[in-house]
Amino acid sequence: MLYSLSRVAAFALLLVACSVFADEIDDFTDDMEKQAGYYTFYIDAADDALYLAVPKQSDAFIFQSSLPRGVGSNDLGLDRGQLGKTRLAEFSVHGDRVLLSEKNTDYQALTDNDAERRSVEEAFAESVLWGFDVVAQSDDHVLIDYTPFLYTDIHGIGPRLKELDEGDFSVDATRSVLWPERTKSFPQNTEFEAKVTFTGDGAGQYVRSVTPEPTAITVHLHHSFIALPDDGYQPRSFHPNSGYYARGFQDYAAPLGESMDHRFITRHRLEKKDPTAQVSEAVEPIVYYLDPGVPEPVRTALLEGARWWNEGFEAIGFKDAFVVQDLPDDADPMDVRYNVIQWVHRATRGWSYGSSVTDPRTGEILKGHVTLGSLRVRQDMLIAQGLLAPFAEGRDSEQMMADIEAMALNRIRQLSAHEIGHTLGIAHNFAANSQDRASVMDYPHPLVTLTGDGEITLRDAYDTGLGVWDKFTVAYGYSQFASADEERQALQSLLDDSKAQGLNFISDRDARPIHGGHPTAHLWNNGADATDELERLIDIRRTVMAHFGTGNLAPNRPLDELEQVFVPMYLLHRYQVEGAVKLVGGMHYRYLLNGAGEPDYRPVEANAQNRALNALLGTLEAEFLTIPEHIEALLVPKTYGSDDSREDFPSRWGLFIDPVTIAETSAHHTLQLLFNAQRMNRVHWQSRNNEYAELAPVSIANRLLDQVLSDVEGDPIRQRIAYLSLYHLVNALHDERTVPEVRGQFHHALHRAQEALASQSGYYATYLAGLIADGLDQGAWPEAFSPASMPPGSPI
Repeated sequence: MLYSLSRVAAFALLLVACSVFADEIDDFTDDMEKQAGYYTFYIDAADDALYLAVPKQSDAFIFQSSLPRGVGSNDLGLDRGQLGKTRLAEFSVHGDRVLLSEKNTDYQALTDNDAERRSVEEAFAESVLWGFDVVAQSDDHVLIDYTPFLYTDIHGIGPRLKELDEGDFSVDATRSVLWPERTKSFPQNTEFEAKVTFTGDGAGQYVRSVTPEPTAITVHLHHSFIALPDDGYQPRSFHPNSGYYARGFQDYAAPLGESMDHRFITRHRLEKKDPTAQVSEAVEPIVYYLDPGVPEPVRTALLEGARWWNEGFEAIGFKDAFVVQDLPDDADPMDVRYNVIQWVHRATRGWSYGSSVTDPRTGEILKGHVTLGSLRVRQDMLIAQGLLAPFAEGRDSEQMMADIEAMALNRIRQLSAHEIGHTLGIAHNFAANSQDRASVMDYPHPLVTLTGDGEITLRDAYDTGLGVWDKFTVAYGYSQFASADEERQALQSLLDDSKAQGLNFISDRDARPIHGGHPTAHLWNNGADATDELERLIDIRRTVMAHFGTGNLAPNRPLDELEQVFVPMYLLHRYQVEGAVKLVGGMHYRYLLNGAGEPDYRPVEANAQNRALNALLGTLEAEFLTIPEHIEALLVPKTYGSDDSREDFPSRWGLFIDPVTIAETSAHHTLQLLFNAQRMNRVHWQSRNNEYAELAPVSIANRLLDQVLSDVEGDPIRQRIAYLSLYHLVNALHDERTVPEVRGQFHHALHRAQEALASQSGYYATYLAGLIADGLDQGAWPEAFSPASMPPGSPI
């Protein structure tokens, strides 16, 4: 009986304790607004505070941070709608303290052995993001004040600005508040937002250009808690030729002799309602929502380009599986339930990009978020205006401007499809433009052509619809299979078919102009052969320059604006130079797995390298770089009321256009690419073969110097080209990345040039010979000089 009474008493005490805990949260939040959902929270409007109910036994979730309202500068890279880091996170309750920790997903153990999994978890650090005090509790939950964490710099804005020398800024909580209208909770996700002010000093030019008061930068910061998806998603293995981004981790439970590298592609979940049907609707279609702030006619163009992807899904048996529609008026673009295409304004033109919220455990994309820069379409129109001279006498300017707008909208369609492709999990394919524009995932240069009567046309400037590569990637990532064996066989068959069609896939790292050497993977290019296209563009540039004038600028605009129309015309060859230079010292190759065929890894043919070198040296001729007199006469100083712009050419003449420094920018571009240390190191290795002997670094240097030093007196542009050539060769000689064997060759070429200049009688030849001598003796270029750079080109 005593035992029974004691149990009753204990149970009574427990009931009292439970009721007290329950009353704590109810009492504490009695006059607050409650939002129930995945995580329940309370808003104290009087104190502008947000209290979060955290389960005492909490499960892991995906924690996504983002920047709903940005800073407005492409150079700062802090855009409206920008996604931050995606984290696997978890709350843990420790008495009166609650920790929010980011789990380490890079190192795991795929095993049923709990102890083995725990040994990996304990071996690698996790990161506690914040610690909270418990203010009240119930049986199952504790209540914490989440407000201070919302005011932290989780997006890294302060470090970003400091890294760019744009000032020393940190969060000022006294100037920060909650943003309740974007703070909501739903069954599978909870969203928090705050208006946060960063204060500081030392604001740089970009901060000053986009803030009313440069000591205070006010943005919005957003936190999303997302329930982990169910186990119904099946990860798909990554293959380097699949065209997809890879995610993964190191599996410390992998059997000995097998790779620890566990990788899978990123993609949305997509399943047929009827898996046995050849054509079926999706259980849940992939739906993208367009920013309602996009104006016409851009809005329609974005919708049309986005819907191109449905071609790919239809080809693998899905009906209406990819849908694009307008974002509902009451929807939050940062809400994880919406795949969003956002139209983002900046003070200067800049990049568009596609980002995703992805489950780090599996690669499942939970939210695609596209950022499209609004000024890109205007840049395309400016390029077309320079090419077509729509305001010239005798032309139908209204019709031509309508055609130019149509061309720019074709580019916007392609851009919309391109960035959505990234949010479907698909990477860049920079070999596609060289394969008859096989993919929207390349960077396209407008295809400019000459008609039979010598007129420039842009009728085929941009392609329409998905390319053959895009349809392959959709098939690889989203085809549905009945079994794992069928999936392996079908994916390999797709890869084999792609190879048999001659499709190549080369992505970002390999295609960049400075370090890259792939002969067909370039940015902003056209044509199968980079040298052919460079020569073709040089011919088109010559035609453009011959006819360029006031007809390229709208009437009643300040004449100084003609300079910004002229910039992309003078530099029309810039991207094709980047393509052609990669043939010099270039290598043929593709991504290959061991046992999947013989590697086709070999130098670019010697004659192709020679042709490329000849074309590149042609861009260093004074005749090529000299602005025609009729154009120079129109490049007037800024009109009163016009501002200097990054889109203008640099000048060493003060307020005046400087044609010599304009030539310098183009010559510098070619020379720094050509004499890149890693390229010259490859060239030297290839030259051991007699077939490539004439392409040795010393031969290339001598060919250049013979061209530019033959007459260095009189013409300022020839003089500047000669100076730049010697500047780049001396710096290449002393570059720490240049191997000794190549240094010896440059040393020889410079001594030879010094002797040749010393034999000339002019003052400038004597001056240059002295610079060579000093450069060889001092181990660096002897003068304080930095070549002028071209105005920004990318993105177009």
